[in-house]
Amino acid sequence: MAQFTRIEVASVMKETGLVPLFFNNDIKVGKQVLKACYNGGARLMEFTARGDFAHEVFGELTKYAIAQLPGMIMGVGSVTDAAAASIYMALGANFIVTPVLREDIALACNRRKVLWSPGCGTLTEIARAEELGCEIVKLFPGDIYGPQFVKGIKGPQPWTSIMPTGGVSPTKENLKGWFDAGVTCVGMGSKLISKDIIANNDYKKLENNVRKALESIKAVRV
Repeated sequence: MAQFTRIEVASVMKETGLVPLFFNNDIKVGKQVLKACYNGGARLMEFTARGDFAHEVFGELTKYAIAQLPGMIMGVGSVTDAAAASIYMALGANFIVTPVLREDIALACNRRKVLWSPGCGTLTEIARAEELGCEIVKLFPGDIYGPQFVKGIKGPQPWTSIMPTGGVSPTKENLKGWFDAGVTCVGMGSKLISKDIIANNDYKKLENNVRKALESIKAVRV
């Protein structure tokens, strides 16, 4: 069961501006990544459910976060149907992120008052997601659309909250482009939590990367 309401989740997304994305089927590695992101100042984690028995790993990481990382909001990405969403919500997911707009997932999440963020690529999809109660829309793949797409959407729909995922890097220049265009927050995966960091167990570097990314976001928002 979710520990945070969808309004609380949306508020933290807006406040911090960063949602790290990560998957590894090794629970020990997952805990180290989670702790490093937390120590760096992140208060959200999107566990991308892309491997076998991913739900078992997520369940353990969520228990760890609840016990050891107060205020860490655990969510799940790459969810493809309502059944999977329900499993992850039963394991404590506080938000659900999907690669596409699926109304069955919207209904399952809304029934439990859990935030869901569907991957959208057109204004029509974005409008439909909002009609279904979406607070923050995922723009995916972000590198295909870019900040200009966000700027174009915000013109006729200034109320729309957008989180690009894909094509987002922790450089100040990249982040400035997105936030100047009007995004609410950004999702960041391998550009933040690189394969080299995992291979070298360099979690201090990850902590510093997260801290610098958050500092850059704060700076470009001024």
